[in-house]
Amino acid sequence: MTPLSMRGDALRFHFLALALLVLLAGPHTTSAAETPRIATVDWTIAETLLALGVTPVGVAQTDAYREWVGAPPLPDEVADIGLRAQPNRELLAQLAPDRILLSPMFSTLSPSLERIAPTDTVALYSPGSDLWTRLKSATREIGAIANRKAEADTLLAWLDAHLALLRHTLASREIDDRPLLVVQFVDDRHVRVFGENSLYNAVMQRLGLENAWQDNTNYWGFSTVGLETLAKLDDARLVVIEPLPVGVEERLESSALWQHLPSVRRDDVLTLPPVWSFGGAPSAARFADHLSQTLIDAAATPPTRETPDE
Repeated sequence: MTPLSMRGDALRFHFLALALLVLLAGPHTTSAAETPRIATVDWTIAETLLALGVTPVGVAQTDAYREWVGAPPLPDEVADIGLRAQPNRELLAQLAPDRILLSPMFSTLSPSLERIAPTDTVALYSPGSDLWTRLKSATREIGAIANRKAEADTLLAWLDAHLALLRHTLASREIDDRPLLVVQFVDDRHVRVFGENSLYNAVMQRLGLENAWQDNTNYWGFSTVGLETLAKLDDARLVVIEPLPVGVEERLESSALWQHLPSVRRDDVLTLPPVWSFGGAPSAARFADHLSQTLIDAAATPPTRETPDE
């Protein structure tokens, strides 16, 4: 099988992107005194604050953020305020934030957290709405709360320009044009496969890439399916998003079901480092960077196995 620890040089795009964003943003004029002290249990809000130049005073499950989201990096001084669904209220009170930000998933926390600080809910995923439109709206909402309206507009303008540049770059290269099947492992027999209303799908559309998963998805833009379902999509190329659950990589080595998947047999599985699947603008940029560079790297590296008869 294709090693699931394989890496492309995707960060090259990301570092260039960050440098361009700094140049576009210009000098930062908002004083620290004008920046509210913000705590959040939501990682999408946390990554967006960091991308806008605001370090939250507290974030839930900081170690898990570093594993699942990764970037923007969470500074060491950010307090871990406990579980996302059950934050440490005593610690929050000690931190004395000016605002607490939630996503709709955690909105039931609002009545109790309001006793500590004004609490707002910012929605990225919303039934019946276009994800990309909501991504931009949520970024601007967070920017307004954090007194970073200009930075939010700059981030979104840069994101559109950056994705357009990556689309042009991919179109100019001879990459494999098979439709992509983007998955994250639940266990060694089941995956989340991302389609309509997912962040991954929205980015792929803007990169001019075809998503192989056209079936129904849930509120978050994915379906949970068995590997046998993926086996029916003969022409699809698998894109595996890490991290993998403990022990899954080892079990896949001896899994006949995994070895039978067409993409595995062709040795064209792509593996990307962690990108928050329910993220905002920063995660969208990271996914675009990693996927684009990995496709380009793969085009320059011939598969080690023979293509199976199909």
